[in-house]
Amino acid sequence: MFFSPRLIAFLLAGLISGLTVAFLAFVEGVTRSMLFVVAVSSLITSFFLILFAIEILVFREVNKLYKTIHKLRMRDFSFSRSTIVKSNNPFRKLNDEIFVYVARKQKEIEELRRLEQFRREFLADVSHELKTPVFAAQGFIHTLIDGAIDDEKVRDKFLSKAAKSLDGLDALVKDLVALSQLETGEIKMNFGTVDLYQMTLEVFEQLENTANTRRTSLKIKANPPGSVLVKADPQRIAQVMTNLIENAIKYGSEGGKVQVSFEEEKKQYAVQVRDNGPGIPPEHLNRIFERFYRVDKSRSKERGGTGLGLAIVKHILNAHKSKITVMSKLDKGTSFSFKLDKAD
Repeated sequence: MFFSPRLIAFLLAGLISGLTVAFLAFVEGVTRSMLFVVAVSSLITSFFLILFAIEILVFREVNKLYKTIHKLRMRDFSFSRSTIVKSNNPFRKLNDEIFVYVARKQKEIEELRRLEQFRREFLADVSHELKTPVFAAQGFIHTLIDGAIDDEKVRDKFLSKAAKSLDGLDALVKDLVALSQLETGEIKMNFGTVDLYQMTLEVFEQLENTANTRRTSLKIKANPPGSVLVKADPQRIAQVMTNLIENAIKYGSEGGKVQVSFEEEKKQYAVQVRDNGPGIPPEHLNRIFERFYRVDKSRSKERGGTGLGLAIVKHILNAHKSKITVMSKLDKGTSFSFKLDKAD
């Protein structure tokens, strides 16, 4: 049987009114008209007081509890802290506490699931990346053991290919170790004054052969012209610049250009590495800093690389309290940007 707040209030009010009249009936000198007035007044007063108590203090808060449970079932965990107010009402406090607690726990569960999914994907990616150079080197060496070592030309060719595969494996392991150390904070940044302009010229010299092979021109633009002195770890920022410029050369258009620009701001320098290549499709932009993520896997494999470069760049810049951003338009090119504090 369903009891509404009004019915419950009326029954309780009637009980209180009946008890009051029964008590007064034993009092000497009380007339029937007086008993009638007391009965009606106590009934009405008790009815509204009880209705208020039940409706406002109990039923309304219980309904809020049901709404909270419904939101939790629907996985709607959005809540504003301004809505959680201090109240002496135990139902309201219980409602808020349940919602906040379950919302936090559910977010923790979802984060654990995300990390578990990331772990599985990472192990699969590492296994795949390690398998390729290991199997390649293994195949070349077994071929030589099976008799091809007697042919000098075949021997030199296969040994060269096996060495190349092992060099790729060595680079992959080093990048994995570096990335792991950056994520756990084992690698500490040794900050000093770095001239980014001079460092970029040195990176251009190192990558000159790669740029010439792809007929890519390398340019620097500084505003204002001259030295670009920033506070950074020289070794790690050199790693960042090398990775970004090398990627721009490899994945830009053949016969294109790569430009590194420096823009002076009040307390920082804005750095941009831009190419005029084919660009990156919009659906890939949010994932290019993930480990082993490649936009075009076939082309990436052909041009080398471990697939960890941009992930390492991101962590190095995070350690410099900076954030790297990417903008790209198809057939227009791609630009990577970040900021570094000026040197004192």
